[in-house]
Amino acid sequence: MKVTVIGGGSTYTPELINGFLARVSSLPVSELWLMDISQERLGVVGGFAQRMVAAKGQPFAVRLTTDQREAIRGARYVITQLRVGGMRARREDEYLGRRHGLIGQETTGVGGMAKALRTIPVILEIARTMRELAPGALLINFANPSGLVTEALARYAPDVSSVGLCNAAFNAKMDILKGLEARWGRPIDPASAYLDTLGLNHLSWHRGFAVDGDDVWPEVLEAYLATLRGEEEPEWDPALIEALGMIPNYYLQYYYHTAHKLADQETWPPSRAEAVMAIEGSLLAEYAEPDRSEPPADLMERGGAYYSTVATQLLNAHHNDLGEIHVVNVAHHGAIDGWPGEWVLEMPCRVGSGGITPLPVLPLPPVCFGLLAAVKSYEILTTQAAVEGNRRAAYQALLVHPLGPAADRVGDVLDDLLATNAAYLPQFK
Repeated sequence: MKVTVIGGGSTYTPELINGFLARVSSLPVSELWLMDISQERLGVVGGFAQRMVAAKGQPFAVRLTTDQREAIRGARYVITQLRVGGMRARREDEYLGRRHGLIGQETTGVGGMAKALRTIPVILEIARTMRELAPGALLINFANPSGLVTEALARYAPDVSSVGLCNAAFNAKMDILKGLEARWGRPIDPASAYLDTLGLNHLSWHRGFAVDGDDVWPEVLEAYLATLRGEEEPEWDPALIEALGMIPNYYLQYYYHTAHKLADQETWPPSRAEAVMAIEGSLLAEYAEPDRSEPPADLMERGGAYYSTVATQLLNAHHNDLGEIHVVNVAHHGAIDGWPGEWVLEMPCRVGSGGITPLPVLPLPPVCFGLLAAVKSYEILTTQAAVEGNRRAAYQALLVHPLGPAADRVGDVLDDLLATNAAYLPQFK
């Protein structure tokens, strides 16, 4: 079985390699192709990946290429983890927001929009190549903003099977399990646990948890509130959590505590992109060590905890028809009563060889739905702008976004966004 990673020169790739190595008994990968447009990064990261696999007895071959079509040809699974413009473009996204008094972040607000406009056309081209050279393959998208990119795939490449992945929900599940294990005094199999979460990628709310079918959410929520009340500077105001009865995804900090996040930006440099650039420089130097065959201990400073777990367990469940429940991004097709069925949501789905099927769950209450609907409108308009090079749709996307500029500033911000990213946005010329 051939698996292809587009963006194989990413510093995340060694963790992904470990994930495949951990599943060689159940996931029969014969060839893992790493494709990247940077020959230099591919040589460093790919060379390290090859040494990692060789050190484990070469259970599968690692192929390196800059030829995207050759990488995709005949693949069963295609994983996209690319970053158009690299980390420098991410830094530009952050400072774009800052100089306009807006949130500067790679997936949220004006920065997330810039990244989406750069990324969507590239991912759709990959989908077209898959249609031609790997019909029936599943596209697993990690490229941020993951939910918005998956929205574009669902709308503009519906005949190519795709799913959007993020590690945030799995991280939340594992954090909850660690707390339960400490209180119960015994280990808990993660496969026995179910997290009820719903929303958009980086805009979701955790609202239920079960272990072996038993509802333990009241205990989880009370323990979380007790932790918040005991902290001098808690992540969330306990009154907010009590009012919601849910635990928000971390990225909702940008919406619920915007002023605080804007104040944080005033302490830059370094922005998060600049910090990651320094981390990546160190990681790449370690990957290049000719005798290294194990990932360095500081890999997790890059972020992305459980990235390999989330990716490989999804492939394993799909290939082996396990029927497991995973939180992923897909069009819900009516699983949420009263919501437009074509909306891509981050939600629990059953995963097997027949596909990825959203589970019917209750809709979010009005206190959450209003924000979600506004951001979904922004996502739909952004996908249109990215595909068509439609400036009017881009203007409307900024106008409707809850973290966007005031109406009389939309034009200036959009001009800046397009000028800053002109090299990556040929559709707007």
